[in-house]
Amino acid sequence: MTNALFLRMRNNEKKEFMVDLLIKNGLIIQGGNEILQDILIRDEKIYAVDNNIVTDQPVEIIQADGRMIFPGGVDPHVHMELPTPAGNSSDDFYSGSKAAIAGGTTTFIDFVTPGKGESLISAFLKRKKLAEKSITDYSFHVSPTWWGNESANEMEILVKEHGIRSFKCYMAYQETVGITDSELMKVMRTAKKLDALVTLHCEDNGIIQQNIQKYLGQGNVSPKYHALSRPPAAEALAVKKAIDFAAVTGCRIYIVHVSTSGAVDLIRKARSSGLEVYGETCPQYLLLDDSVYDQPFEKSAPFVISPPLRKKEDRQALWEALADGTLQTVGTDHCPFNLKGQKDLGKEDFTKIPNGAGGVEHRLSLLYTYGVLTKKISLKKLQEITSENPASVFGLKTKDSPKHGIDADLVIWSSDKESEISTATHHQNCDSNIYEGLKITGIPGIVIAGGEIVFMDNRFNERGRKGKFLGDQN
Repeated sequence: MTNALFLRMRNNEKKEFMVDLLIKNGLIIQGGNEILQDILIRDEKIYAVDNNIVTDQPVEIIQADGRMIFPGGVDPHVHMELPTPAGNSSDDFYSGSKAAIAGGTTTFIDFVTPGKGESLISAFLKRKKLAEKSITDYSFHVSPTWWGNESANEMEILVKEHGIRSFKCYMAYQETVGITDSELMKVMRTAKKLDALVTLHCEDNGIIQQNIQKYLGQGNVSPKYHALSRPPAAEALAVKKAIDFAAVTGCRIYIVHVSTSGAVDLIRKARSSGLEVYGETCPQYLLLDDSVYDQPFEKSAPFVISPPLRKKEDRQALWEALADGTLQTVGTDHCPFNLKGQKDLGKEDFTKIPNGAGGVEHRLSLLYTYGVLTKKISLKKLQEITSENPASVFGLKTKDSPKHGIDADLVIWSSDKESEISTATHHQNCDSNIYEGLKITGIPGIVIAGGEIVFMDNRFNERGRKGKFLGDQN
């Protein structure tokens, strides 16, 4: 680290006056082309992107030396400090946002999940307060978990007064946060009037519950039966229903964590018919498969997620769907739980294993290593699915590829750095990692958020950094 940049990081910590930051000779992806240009940052924004920028203002310089510069990642799907019967997910908004920064993600969208009968607005305000410790920028999807006389009015207030652009509905989990078909139609019709997006967890509750009762009745309690209880048909049936409801209501929808080739086919067909249907997958469904469940509890329990991991053929279909635009984003569904004291509560009953795993820290490196370097996706596609598309789909107006007026959130990529993912070195607050042992090539060398250097050479400068709630800018 140069003395000038070290001083800048120290100045950031002390909140002292900041001069301009000039990145020289970075490789920027624009319209499918890779262009060497400079980026000038002023007052937390990108001020200019051009060749040979010269400024008469005080300036500190980063020599990118031809390294790639990506826009800061936007993860559209995380669950920080999610309450469950096994305790909160192990990353709170502070530790989870640190892990995000270390992985080159500078913005994420979390969730507001009211209890049955709880006001959407009250739940939103409480969740927003919790998120104030985040060092990344953030927004929320709000989940109607029930429908009452004030629900439509509360959705309108959230959109018009708080900048919420999306509402998350669960088609499974009917006993807790899931809603009925009738309630889902009401949410969709209201969202259509508000020009808001409805995001959907698509698994058929009936199939899952029947399978759970069958397997537990047979004494089958291991993590393998979590996966078997949630077959591909459960996802496909719910995806088809969601698309049919979208066709009836005219509502824009977004299918989260797509895991199967069947769901991909349904989304592709819906989009080709003119419906505004978006799809997201996650690194775990692109890189891992259900063979992990054929292991002892301590090895297989970390992989208890919903939907579960699928077959190798599904992985190929998901990569192809990203490449051809059928799926637009890659989120992580970041929701880690410790093996000891949380996951192991379900050792005698797979339904008691809290569902979720971490990933926000590894998304960019995994997609670069196993997507770009293997030629499954292009560099342009990587930038689209990890930042540009989620920003566009969810109306994050200040997030985009580098250009004048956009938030100065940037990642200077070290493409030649090799490492191995390990619980011993990761930044997420969890005692296991579903990507343990995977080798990666390419890591964030420098991460800039809001014009500040917040991560450099595996060193944080998070003190004093506060992320912004992005609804205020919608």
